[in-house]
Amino acid sequence: MGCSDTDYAYLREIVLSQSANLIDPSRNALFDMRLTPIARLAGASNLQGLVDLLKTDQPAHLRRAVAEAMTINETSFFRDVRPFEALRKTILPRLIAEHAGDRTLRIWCAACSTGQEAYSIGMLILEEFPELADWDVRIVGTDISRQVLEVAQKGWYRRAEVARGLSTRLLAEYFERHGEEWEISPRVKTMCEFFFANLCAPLPKLPVFDVVLLRNVLLYFPEQDRSCVLSDVYRQMRSSGYLMLGNAEQAEDSTNLFEMEFAQETYFYRPVEGG
Repeated sequence: MGCSDTDYAYLREIVLSQSANLIDPSRNALFDMRLTPIARLAGASNLQGLVDLLKTDQPAHLRRAVAEAMTINETSFFRDVRPFEALRKTILPRLIAEHAGDRTLRIWCAACSTGQEAYSIGMLILEEFPELADWDVRIVGTDISRQVLEVAQKGWYRRAEVARGLSTRLLAEYFERHGEEWEISPRVKTMCEFFFANLCAPLPKLPVFDVVLLRNVLLYFPEQDRSCVLSDVYRQMRSSGYLMLGNAEQAEDSTNLFEMEFAQETYFYRPVEGG
């Protein structure tokens, strides 16, 4: 039994209220694909049964599961080359010079999905900046989906996942093969840690960051929530920090908080003092 337009609207409202992920009605088919396994786990025979269950009991854990299943988790290693070039050639060299005294570096992947972005940064640091070997480097990944966080924390990836963005040399250098899966090297894994965080709710206790990557996330938020997220990110950054967004995103809602800079054919943002 298929869902009515009213039921799809009800599911979209659940996702919006739980995660601020605004799903267009043209993408209703995603609900059928992603929520059918949840429906079966909840004891419902189909998506309509899940909607009926949600409307009757409204269990909090089931509503969270719906939101997590609908969160966009598209990612790959070294996704989009230019931001990593900006990190390699501009941002990290500046931060290394600035922190030569305290020898610390804090990086936040604010929607880390299954961990490829965080681990890519770890590999970049090991490859390009051997002088950081005795620094206190901490890469923090957060996501609203506990399911993808489990993958990130484990650090095991299938053939199709390591084939996206990784050269044969990097795969051999930083992964150990287990049959048809590859495990990230302890050298990279120990640099990274992963936590649950809803960007549209009070954040957990986090350090103050030198770099924040909030890429390909704001696209899915309504305008009001984008402004709130950017304000929270601003408060979580050092005044000398760097914010990196997705290629199609801008911090236009928060020009009083961030100023734009362009280098290595990509844009990034610097906190405005007293913003």
